Amino acid sequence: MTDFLYRTVVIGIGATALLDLWALILQRFFKIPAPNWGLVGRWFCHLTEGKVFHDDITLARAYASERAVGWIGHYVIGIVYAAALLAFTRPDWPSAPTLAPALAVGLITVGAGWFLLQPGMGAGIAASKRPNATQIRALNIVGHVVFGFGLYASALLIR
Repeated sequence: MTDFLYRTVVIGIGATALLDLWALILQRFFKIPAPNWGLVGRWFCHLTEGKVFHDDITLARAYASERAVGWIGHYVIGIVYAAALLAFTRPDWPSAPTLAPALAVGLITVGAGWFLLQPGMGAGIAASKRPNATQIRALNIVGHVVFGFGLYASALLIR
């Protein structure tokens, strides 16, 4: 069990860090704004009060610690996705990781953003209420593929 927890945390943090590096590259070289983890944190904070869906998260009551909550939540979710990968792959996957399961988890997890987070923050299903919905969807898919590569690469590093 300790080995599972260790691998889950390291793989999840590694994959999430690679996703964050990808966001920095997009911001620096392509002028694509970085994710606003403060607003994600605001959404998480409102979840504790039973409020899942907002018309516009920017208009919801702010919290003093929402930025920290957003960053912590972002990494915790990465760890949870790593746990799912390890739970649903063959028992020897951590010692001999393959790319396909990691990419599958990366792609499957796009659904959480499209069908829970984005509607919850007021952006609609798969950012349908945003004027640049197609761009957001493409960036979501590519970002989660990067996350999938991060799951695989992190597993390789600690095998």
